[in-house]
Amino acid sequence: MSELITAELVDLDLSAETKDAAARSLAERMAASGRVTDLEGFLADVAAREAQMPTGLDGGIGIPHCRSTHVTEPTLAFGRSASGIDFGAPDGPADLIFLIAAPAGGDADHLSILSTLARHLMDGEFTGALRSATEPGRAASLIRGDAPEAEAGAAAATGAEEAGAGEAAEEPTTAAAEATPPAAAEATPPAAEPPTPAAAPTPPEAAAQPAAPFRIVAITSCPTGIAHTYMAAESLEKAGTAAGVEVFVETQGSAGFKRLDPQLVADADGVIFAHDVEVRDKERFAGKPIVDVGVKAGINRPAELIAEVRQKAARGEVSAPARPTAPMDKGAGATDSYATRLRKWLMTGVSYMVPFVAAGGLLIALAFAIGGYTINKAPSVADHFVWTEATSWAALLFQIGGVAFGFLVPVLAGFIAYGMADRPGLVPGFVGGAIALTINAGFLGGLIAGLIAGAVVMAIQRVTIPPVLRGIMPVVVIPLISSVIVGFLMFLVVGKPIAALQKGLTDWLSGLSGANAIILGAILGLMMCFDLGGPLNKVAYAFAVGGLANPNEGSLKVMAAVMAAGMVPPLAMALATTVRGRLFTKAERENGKAAWVLGASFITEGAIPFAAADPLRVIPSAMAGGAVTGALSMAFGCTLRAPHGGIFVVPLIGQPLLYLLAIAIGTCVSTALVILLKGLRGASAGSPADTPASDASGVTVAA
Repeated sequence: MSELITAELVDLDLSAETKDAAARSLAERMAASGRVTDLEGFLADVAAREAQMPTGLDGGIGIPHCRSTHVTEPTLAFGRSASGIDFGAPDGPADLIFLIAAPAGGDADHLSILSTLARHLMDGEFTGALRSATEPGRAASLIRGDAPEAEAGAAAATGAEEAGAGEAAEEPTTAAAEATPPAAAEATPPAAEPPTPAAAPTPPEAAAQPAAPFRIVAITSCPTGIAHTYMAAESLEKAGTAAGVEVFVETQGSAGFKRLDPQLVADADGVIFAHDVEVRDKERFAGKPIVDVGVKAGINRPAELIAEVRQKAARGEVSAPARPTAPMDKGAGATDSYATRLRKWLMTGVSYMVPFVAAGGLLIALAFAIGGYTINKAPSVADHFVWTEATSWAALLFQIGGVAFGFLVPVLAGFIAYGMADRPGLVPGFVGGAIALTINAGFLGGLIAGLIAGAVVMAIQRVTIPPVLRGIMPVVVIPLISSVIVGFLMFLVVGKPIAALQKGLTDWLSGLSGANAIILGAILGLMMCFDLGGPLNKVAYAFAVGGLANPNEGSLKVMAAVMAAGMVPPLAMALATTVRGRLFTKAERENGKAAWVLGASFITEGAIPFAAADPLRVIPSAMAGGAVTGALSMAFGCTLRAPHGGIFVVPLIGQPLLYLLAIAIGTCVSTALVILLKGLRGASAGSPADTPASDASGVTVAA
């Protein structure tokens, strides 16, 4: 396997002025080395990750990173900018930029190397050495950790002096040890670098004290699980050492995670969660003082978090005792309403269903494109397959896609039940979903089956069980009893009425025409654009996808309207930032460039950064354009057999030119509205990019 970084992947004179340009410049080096197969696709993945949360860190560091199917092997490119590039860090531009590319199925060894690099970015001597490096090979060698000790130490000392660290640089051997990434760090004897609280025994002076040192356990995690996760861990451990507190961190990153020792958790005096994704097995920490913050807080202000958890412990503030909770309830507040919890349960089922939708739906659509719309009548490829005939390959794709599509309803039901009752809900949920297919209850039947299965398991879990039977409850008793109850209800009680309702809905969709179809298209467009990828968006999308299981003219029109409307918000924001950039902040203008690709790919979430900054102007504008697009798509009679793909599946769309026209009109409507609304607010003020006083929406406040 190739080295993580080579001299060809280092640019010590990075001339880019924006984060997108910097990412492109470094990604081009990766592509030239054969490590990125599709430059534009990879950059779109980087932009999507950047849209979730800025990747700039204090200390002049930018770490754009993502996991992508367009990456052949874990790769790191490094650029050094003389003028600095804005990556959204609180303390200003970054001059050290690390572009981290991990393949979708990256192996744990390389991800471990990336994680340790992230830890070393918290060390001033290491970054100082990179700032003083004069040759690309030298910088690559420092990052890999295989530079000669004397050279690495001298570079680190020089960098620390130039950075004004205010302290004398350590000896060369120490600096070299600090700059060593994981591959070398794991083999380094304990004396080579200061022991972290997580690995070191209690110092003798602490042992002599009557009271044991305050002990904290922490969880760090971020959406990608590559960089911020490990940087937060390093920051917390260092702050703990400075405060005389023992800190033990569990990093829930991409390389998997090793759970903290249960006894260590039991003995802990406090807990810190620094995370941007749900903490796994959170119930382990119930009944202890907990500080719950985002992962960047763990990086930027660890000392404050440690002080806060100590104050909570002193006041006796603890979390609620542990109780059985479902995955989607583990982060729920005590005041969450039933409607909020119901929405989370449904979203769990839909989120697990979507990959089956994408795989099965696109395979079916491709089969129709190759073999025509009669390919669904082809015999089984297990009995008849001719290697040289396109129709046989089309039949193969269609039948594989059909199998994948056959899992939609059981997966939906199974994971709705899982969201409610954790793993014991899976068996009755899948059984109920399969029965819904058997009795032709379809998508609605699967939804109801999942809710019933979850409710039945939750009811069983409330029954007091003798200790001797508790061991067999999750694997024998609960699956058996719940499956019988769910099966009885689905076959004999609620299944048939739901099947009749599903048939009526299907027949109604088949007969949609004229004003009724246009109204439905407008409603679906409003739902797709209201929360930009949230629950209402997913309900509309799941409704459309459910119709593809047994397609007819009406359900194909619904699918077309839903995808068209979902493309409008990011495309409109991209167009608005292009034609009236002065109404948007610099960061929004950068996000607008990525929104072109996201919108064209039917990723509605591309508009979220704009809606988060200015919801009262962006969301109504997006909804108006989405409603217009959905209505026009229905009026034009456009159809779609693929559940995803954006403009890349236009050849599979009925009335493709009119379909694109509907999207263009809706995009223009949303663009015009958002420009009008933002212009009215900032009519008497200058550009938000040039005027210091701006409101939260990014529009300058009028004097």
